[in-house]
Amino acid sequence: MGNPQLGHLLVLSLMWVLASVHGQGSSSDATAMLELRAVLKPPTSLGWTGSDPCSWSHVGCNGGRVTRVQIGHQGLTGSLPASLSNLTALVRFEVMSNQLTGSVPSLAGLNSLQYLLLNNNNFSSFPADFFSGLTSLQAVYLDYNPFSAWEIPPSLREATALQVFSATSANITGKIPDFLGGDVFSGLTVLHAAFNSLEGGLPASFSGSSIQSLWLNGQQSSSKLNGSISVLQNMTQLTEVWLHGNSFSGPLPDMSGLTSLQNFSVRNNQFTGPVPDSLVSLPSLKVVNLTDNLLQGPTPKFESSVAVDMNNGSNSFCLSDPGVECDPSVNTLLSIVESFGYPTIFAENWKGNDACNSWMGIACIDGNITVINFPKMGLTGTISANFSAISSLQRLILANNNITGTIPNELTTLPNLKELDVSNNRINGKIPPFKRNVLVQTDGNPDIGKEKVSPSSPGSPESPSGGPSASTGGSGSGGKKSSSGVVVGSIVGGVCAAFAIGVGVFCLYRAKRKHSGRVQSPNAMVIHPRLSGSDQDAVKITITGSGGTGGTTSETYSHGSSGPSDVHVIEAGNMVISIQVLKNVTNNFSEENILGRGGFGTVYKGELHDGTKIAVKRMESGVVTEKGLDEFKSEIAVLTKVRHRHLVALLGYCLEGNERLLVYEYMPQGTLSRHLFNWKEEGLKPLEWSKRLSIALDVARGVEYLHGLAHQSFIHRDLKPSNILLGDDIRAKVADFGLVRLAPDGKASVVTRLAGTFGYLAPEYAVTGRVTTKVDVFSFGVILMELITGRKALDETQQEESVHLVTWFRRVYANKDSFRKAIDPTIELDEETLASVSTVAELAGHCCAREPSQRPDMGHVVNVLSSLAELWKPSDIDSEDLYGIDFDMTLPQALKKWQALEGMSGIDGSSSSFLGSGDNTQTSIPTRPSGFADSFTSEDGR
Repeated sequence: MGNPQLGHLLVLSLMWVLASVHGQGSSSDATAMLELRAVLKPPTSLGWTGSDPCSWSHVGCNGGRVTRVQIGHQGLTGSLPASLSNLTALVRFEVMSNQLTGSVPSLAGLNSLQYLLLNNNNFSSFPADFFSGLTSLQAVYLDYNPFSAWEIPPSLREATALQVFSATSANITGKIPDFLGGDVFSGLTVLHAAFNSLEGGLPASFSGSSIQSLWLNGQQSSSKLNGSISVLQNMTQLTEVWLHGNSFSGPLPDMSGLTSLQNFSVRNNQFTGPVPDSLVSLPSLKVVNLTDNLLQGPTPKFESSVAVDMNNGSNSFCLSDPGVECDPSVNTLLSIVESFGYPTIFAENWKGNDACNSWMGIACIDGNITVINFPKMGLTGTISANFSAISSLQRLILANNNITGTIPNELTTLPNLKELDVSNNRINGKIPPFKRNVLVQTDGNPDIGKEKVSPSSPGSPESPSGGPSASTGGSGSGGKKSSSGVVVGSIVGGVCAAFAIGVGVFCLYRAKRKHSGRVQSPNAMVIHPRLSGSDQDAVKITITGSGGTGGTTSETYSHGSSGPSDVHVIEAGNMVISIQVLKNVTNNFSEENILGRGGFGTVYKGELHDGTKIAVKRMESGVVTEKGLDEFKSEIAVLTKVRHRHLVALLGYCLEGNERLLVYEYMPQGTLSRHLFNWKEEGLKPLEWSKRLSIALDVARGVEYLHGLAHQSFIHRDLKPSNILLGDDIRAKVADFGLVRLAPDGKASVVTRLAGTFGYLAPEYAVTGRVTTKVDVFSFGVILMELITGRKALDETQQEESVHLVTWFRRVYANKDSFRKAIDPTIELDEETLASVSTVAELAGHCCAREPSQRPDMGHVVNVLSSLAELWKPSDIDSEDLYGIDFDMTLPQALKKWQALEGMSGIDGSSSSFLGSGDNTQTSIPTRPSGFADSFTSEDGR
């Protein structure tokens, strides 16, 4: 036994220490607040009297610690003391709309601070380390302060929970940092930095960001914000964009993915090219401002419901009447300069609707364009194949620019062409076979290909067969030249040797297939193996499908082997698919084939020649950042390792040049969100409860497989209805594996960048960035709540307290009457259905528990849901089945009776035989269903 007095003394000592620590926190808070009162000299009406700040008005405390200071709009003067950094429990600090001066003190280390409002004061400077350690900061307002020039500091990176950054007219200089749109701030929804002195372009990291309100208008720097705004097409959460009063240029991007955009203001810039139809037809659009640019093509005609600011004569439209098309020659010239990026020089000098009326670089005879003369214009980009549409063209001069790419083969079809001058550019590839009377000048293009004499046909640029010679580097279907354009001797021999090896390998492959007798599955995509050798070898892709006679038909495309290759291969098995194949099956990625759009780009429906449909996910070029490429490779890596009936199957991929494409099985009924939230607009029927239950079970089984039944454990990280696809049978499959991460062994968590979709993010993941499989369980719980209520995880149309589905659902579920009203009214409720819905609601609540340890694993979820789904039950039957067999008979007796009934039942008895017991009569049985084993053997071998 120990000394009880000693134990009592230890307890008292511990209590004293704890009280002392707490007292120190309270004491430091009081000291800081008293100092704040001293420097602000607040009026007595503010109610800051006495020595206890927790008794002051506009101050909130918790456990004796100051958590809230809200003294905005009080007419206060003075400055802020450095001791504010001692308020370590501070959550909200508001001093907006006063007359405070001096430097803003550093609040580094206040890791509880969530809201900071310093706007509309007279602060003179802002410290670079201000944001260090502000890991909980959600909103900061710095607007309308006369700060000395400052840049957005790197310390802002540490405020990873930031949702609002507002600093309009705050004298910010420099460039917009990349991290503002990157993984660090995946929750940033408001970025306001208008009327500053920012310069440079929009960061590529904005692509796919969650920013909804973007104000960057009216920059005061000499160069202002400039460059392209193409990144906007991948900022699909945007609701308002204010970019007016800058120096942005180039064309307006495709806006079709910005389905929530309401306000779009880009006046007083230098935009060129036609206004895209995707902006004109955007259903959500309410206000658009295009005045004072250099926009070309027809004057757009917006819906009458859209407030349009577009003064006549303030752009370069061909006609002033909205919606009236331009002359065909004008449209052709605009399509030509599209590949040059719609240069400003043309937008400034091409006025009106007659290209033959003093248009820069254009000469005509009798109203027909005969000369296009664009030398020394600083042109970049590639040569458009649309030049071939001007059949009257005689001379095309593009010399002394910075044009890249190849000379289009289509130019050889121009019937009147006499001269093509592309000298002194950066053109590569082979020169197409122009007619002999065409003067083609290509000097000063160091990488352009040049026809060389074939060893088999001296003096001739073509082989005896009439096709391209070996020196061209491969087939005429697009093989690249070597960088020098000169292929001689040993190199020619190497190419021929590689071709010979290729033929050998292909023949060996065909012979092996024939020898094995293996039947190729219909619609398989066969990738012929790369050849060994020092050159970048040809990759040949074949898509095979069942032909009309039961055989196979195929389409084959090859990529030349000489020169540096732009075809990349990921270690993911034989799944590489040619871009040409995907262009063919999607009708060249036509608008009619679009299935949907997202932050990554567009999904197209494709159809193979046998009618089999596929889905092709094409990443937009603006998304192809390091992050985008990582997610692309991640999806391939995961889907080549996992196969499950409730995970969308990856059929192949294309990683060629700037193209990033994934090919999936086609799910004809689209996303769950389409059936759950948009069924009226889509002309669909609302989902019955039994189908919702079946979908939930399908998804749960797919995620259960990812978590623990695959040979590795994966975390999806982005479960939501738009990533759940449905087949014609309304059975579900989980899709979109770009954010999947390998789960750690055991129950440990792993730290990752924050990714996913707000409303579905587990709280511990949103705060710490640490993930376990339980973050998927939380997301699945949100999906269950959506299936029950028909409401979205985040619904801005609801009242503020009901915007977040999870918190609202917890509240209504606690009340029986409220819960019944919360159930989707399209669900027909009877007693049995209500009981089932209630069970799923309880499960959803457990899945969305705040603590990960309180959430079930997906195996338990599957068990609960499968117990509610329709189970197989035997029907009531007589002692004999429809064939009149009594199951109390012995097997020989049953076989004899079955045989006797064969004639009347129509059963085919030709497939196999049993030796009846007791005699040597062979007794036939019905043909077995396909897929049964050929024989059954008992354990002892009999």
